[in-house]
Amino acid sequence: MAGQAAGRASSLFSITALVVSMTFVAVGNGLMLAYVPFVLTTAGAPGWAAGAAVTAIAFGGLIGCVIAGPVIRRVGHARAFSCSMALVLIAAVLVALGFNPLLWVFARGLYGVAGNANFIIAQSWLNHASDNRWRGRAMSFFYMAYVLGLGLGAWIFGRMPADGNLAPLVTILMTTLALLPIGLTRLPNPPAPARVSVDFRMAWRNSPVALIGVLAAGGLSMVVQGFTPIYAATAGVGQADVALLMFVMQFGLLFVQYPLGTLSDRIDRRIVLIVTCLMIAGAAVAALFVTFQAFLLLMLVFALWAGAVESVYSIANAHANDRTDPEDFVPLASTLLVAWSAAATLVPLAVTALTPAFGPQTFIYAVVAVAIAYAGFVAHRLRHRETVPPEARETFEIRSAQVPNAGALVEGEPPRE
Repeated sequence: MAGQAAGRASSLFSITALVVSMTFVAVGNGLMLAYVPFVLTTAGAPGWAAGAAVTAIAFGGLIGCVIAGPVIRRVGHARAFSCSMALVLIAAVLVALGFNPLLWVFARGLYGVAGNANFIIAQSWLNHASDNRWRGRAMSFFYMAYVLGLGLGAWIFGRMPADGNLAPLVTILMTTLALLPIGLTRLPNPPAPARVSVDFRMAWRNSPVALIGVLAAGGLSMVVQGFTPIYAATAGVGQADVALLMFVMQFGLLFVQYPLGTLSDRIDRRIVLIVTCLMIAGAAVAALFVTFQAFLLLMLVFALWAGAVESVYSIANAHANDRTDPEDFVPLASTLLVAWSAAATLVPLAVTALTPAFGPQTFIYAVVAVAIAYAGFVAHRLRHRETVPPEARETFEIRSAQVPNAGALVEGEPPRE
């Protein structure tokens, strides 16, 4: 009995170590998400550079989806995690070398590869190590800690000089600290992950609303999170206010997603998705007319906007699970991740290409277009399929579109009951 208790305590400590490690990673990421676009926008870089840096992150993430599984199968979770941290460090060093737009865009792409690899490793490891009785709470804690870490990183950026290389140096520090909990963990490597196929036909057959919803969420989340600091810096907003805006946006996850998710457990999730899309479009229109002189009101609008955008992913993910057999959960999740990453690459790329013609508010127009188009698609699908009764649904879990369910790409043997 004592041995079992010790093993359980060890597992709990190890899970905490994973969460702490990824929170350090999030702080560094949140700092760089604010720093790189702000400097590229205010330091005289070519007009395409800031948008290209956003697109590079998403494209790197798509590459990370492809390579992470084979790397983990080859060397195991712990070593793969160390390798992904090394890529984060290299990316930060490239930024710290000095202002060079092309090099910085490449560095952000390199970070994108490492970022998705980190999620794949951490979520797979966390899922395998967690007991069934508290796995859902552990994953929710992981998501919340990461997103709040992003906000903390943005807040830190507002309190340091934007000139010089202090920001990437702090990112290097945070990433180095992230290595320590994993290096000290007593958690053994999970079994070698199984090869998981990506099956778009199955995902479409089970739930077109969910598949298109995840595509929409990928584009919406990357555009809103990536282009907001560019938009603010272009309008002449100071560094501290840009950082504060990015910090406040993360709390939309807390105050918007949970009520919408709870409502989706009680009524047809497709209706909630339509309401969410209308909220996104309404907040986007408000963002067009609320000036930066009314900064407090603008922060409220952007927090509501970001929270509604994040909700599309989590509600669509729950809707997909409602209509999928349990044995298909893993290939479904891996398919949705690849779909999310593809959309998160293509939509920012389109926004970057169109911004010179339509101005810095192009990303807002794009969000309105995507949200309205998806709402129309969901309304059309409401007429073609019955509602899943509440008692037959999966329980809604808070998820962030910035932290998609990457662990499913490398799931090994199922956890024991």
